[in-house]
Amino acid sequence: MEKIVVISLGGSIIVPDKINVEFLKGFKKLINDFVEKGNKVIIVCGGGKTARLYQNAASKISNLRIDDIDWMGIHATRLNAQLIKTLFLDIVDERIIHNPNEKVDFKEKVLIAAGWKPGWSTDYDAVRLANNFKVKTVINISDVSYIYDKEPKNNHDASPIKNISWGNFRKMVGDEWDPGLNVPFGPIASKEAENLEIKAIIIGTDLENLKNCLEGKDFKGTIIN
Repeated sequence: MEKIVVISLGGSIIVPDKINVEFLKGFKKLINDFVEKGNKVIIVCGGGKTARLYQNAASKISNLRIDDIDWMGIHATRLNAQLIKTLFLDIVDERIIHNPNEKVDFKEKVLIAAGWKPGWSTDYDAVRLANNFKVKTVINISDVSYIYDKEPKNNHDASPIKNISWGNFRKMVGDEWDPGLNVPFGPIASKEAENLEIKAIIIGTDLENLKNCLEGKDFKGTIIN
């Protein structure tokens, strides 16, 4: 039976400082192997550090409106999406989806999506696409392997959280969207996922671990539901 998986691929995974060629090579092979087994994959690309680079530079030069900042982030997601599309040229849909509510005749093995319009993150687009295709889980590939009870980079005693409710997670990230916000899953996306009863999996960049997740095996990561 055909399985559709929705992946929200963080922009800072695609371009941490420079384009992450080694990760992308492994990711390409993993997705190719997965779809050869009769599955399909929707990959929603974030803007990450590329977006913040442009947003921060422009903010130092001009007094920007919120929408101006958001649009720079959206265009960064579309540039990243164009890059990810080139990984799958033989099996990818020619379109890069912007509107996650669009009814898409998904005939190829891979579908790429990017940012739509101001007001939310590409995590929200991933949730809406999952709902569009009746998929009940979004896999979010992040630069952290878990959600932690406190910020892990500056707190050595931070503990990983393996399972958390949407209600408790939303207390951590709040309800307000801010362009360039760097959280494991966006606040507007979290609210929408809770309303639609869609589960999110926060997982790091270990490709063997991601393979286990895709195959329904035990994996390291945080489940939000």
